[in-house]
Amino acid sequence: MKKSKFLLFAASVLLVASCGKGGGRPTFGDNEYPVMTVGTSSAAMQTTYPATILGVQDVEIRPKVSGFITKIYVKEGQTVNAGQTLFEIDNVTFQAQVRQSQAAVNTAQSQVNTAKLTYENSEQLFANKVIGDYELQTAKNSYESAKAQLAQAQAGLASAKENLSFCYVKSPARGVVGTLPYKVGTLVSGSNTLTHVADISSMEIYFSVNEKDLLNFAKSEGGANGAVAAFPPVKLQLADGSIYGHEGKMMTISGVIDQATGSVQMKALFPNPEHLLKSGGSGTIIIPNDKNSAIVIPQSCVMEVQNKKFVYTVSKDNKAIYTEITVDPQNDGKTYIVTDGLKVGDKFITNGITKLSDKMEIVPITPERYQQKIDEQAKAMSASDIVNAMKK
Repeated sequence: MKKSKFLLFAASVLLVASCGKGGGRPTFGDNEYPVMTVGTSSAAMQTTYPATILGVQDVEIRPKVSGFITKIYVKEGQTVNAGQTLFEIDNVTFQAQVRQSQAAVNTAQSQVNTAKLTYENSEQLFANKVIGDYELQTAKNSYESAKAQLAQAQAGLASAKENLSFCYVKSPARGVVGTLPYKVGTLVSGSNTLTHVADISSMEIYFSVNEKDLLNFAKSEGGANGAVAAFPPVKLQLADGSIYGHEGKMMTISGVIDQATGSVQMKALFPNPEHLLKSGGSGTIIIPNDKNSAIVIPQSCVMEVQNKKFVYTVSKDNKAIYTEITVDPQNDGKTYIVTDGLKVGDKFITNGITKLSDKMEIVPITPERYQQKIDEQAKAMSASDIVNAMKK
């Protein structure tokens, strides 16, 4: 029985105390309301945007020639260097083309040698006036033609060797190998993506901001380039809700607005020494927005009506004035940063706002005195007061 009475009393005290913190208020009988004076303080706010994570170089690996895969030299997740061979494609046909082209070069070289000897001999005969201009020019033309045929054969050999080299698919950059969807024996061509190689030593984080936010960034720093240079370090929230251990730096702002979404793409660069971030992942970019000399008020003293926000300010003759305010859309869930409607030195009512009406006369007291009167009233409650409080 004693325990039940204690719980009933405790619940009544909590009920009264909650009235002091929310929209209601205890009944003091003297029309007293807690009033605060508007001042300024520093506010640490942040803005978040969904983001996509990509390696600084994410290369799609495709073969340049068609054929069957004969060897796979790497495994998924393996780190490779630029120029390292990843795949080998059946190259028997291409080797034959190289040998055939080499034979053509050898034949053309022999013809050049013969034509050269003929031309040199013709020069001597011409000098001794044994042959005329026509015979000399003919020998010279044959020599030039043989050299042209040799150059053509050499070009064919170079092309054949290049095609043969395409059978050895190499990594164009240092990075980590992605999935390997094709196995040895699979017929592939240029339309098939054999794998991806992503350089994940650093990661590029892409996110989009709306046009209004972009204009705010640009105007405050004298343009997009200035905004990028002045951007504070940004943070990355991972898919599991944790904050990535390294801060990122803003790199670029796209110069084109997406007409479908009205947004602009931005890019930040994050170091990835532990290779925790993977290309293709997702997260949330966190941009700090620290404000000095900001007007910060509790959310509990703000009423919202039809997407507009109001507070009760106090006039010089101690009347409650229903006042519309504008707040920063980003908040911490407990306070608002007021951007319009209040100025330093204004007074506003912090509690009991649901009991107020416009131009109602009040007796202002300090929030500390207000809380003290709540505590005093709770201690002085009679049994009937408890019952009445529980009925409310």
